[in-house]
Amino acid sequence: MFWKRKKNAYKGPYCACVVAAAGSSERMGGVDKLLAPLDGQPVILRTLRALNDSPCIQEILVVTREERLVDVATLARDAGLQKVSQVLVGGASRLESVYKGVSQVPQKAKLIAVHDGARPLVSQAVIAAAVAGAQRFPAAAPAVPVKDTVKVAAGGLVADTPDRAALRAIQTPQVFDADLLRAALQKAVDDGAEVTDDCAAVERLGATVALTQGEERNLKITTPIDLAVAELLLAAPPEV
Repeated sequence: MFWKRKKNAYKGPYCACVVAAAGSSERMGGVDKLLAPLDGQPVILRTLRALNDSPCIQEILVVTREERLVDVATLARDAGLQKVSQVLVGGASRLESVYKGVSQVPQKAKLIAVHDGARPLVSQAVIAAAVAGAQRFPAAAPAVPVKDTVKVAAGGLVADTPDRAALRAIQTPQVFDADLLRAALQKAVDDGAEVTDDCAAVERLGATVALTQGEERNLKITTPIDLAVAELLLAAPPEV
């Protein structure tokens, strides 16, 4: 086992994490979700603390909006998050923002993780499992089973009902072989492709993506309801 919980020692390759934090918070009703307080701490700070505490992550690069740049950099500095090496201005889309962040990852990194800045409750176990998966496969992403029945819609009508047993909701951090991710993002940018996550970019190249254990707690804060749920989860026992 490459990660020894007892000694808190990580024996794997150098892994840098790009944090995608350049979203517009459109569905938060005028509140900046990344700077919103979550049990007394800004959401982005909780996210960065979790990554900084992981022995699997050696370096963190944050890609954010220009108007957040100083706030995010100051939060990381004042919290003593020594793994945060850069805070960069992102692009007009998630793809462009991650591409910018990955372009600044040092060549010594053999693995690159990409994590949503709005997933502040990610656990050490989820991070470790994804990094371990990326050492066995070209890419790995945490996933949880889909609980609701999903319908494929066309023109306001149901076109298909996929088998729920085969469906998974994908989370982050998604972790990749560094060269593969660089090539995949470059290809997606050159093609003007619309990809909803970073795994989709490497899937376009035919790469295999392993699914690792995700957690219901590892939710992405998108709406005010998500923020309220995150508050409740912080107050609940870890197994909830």
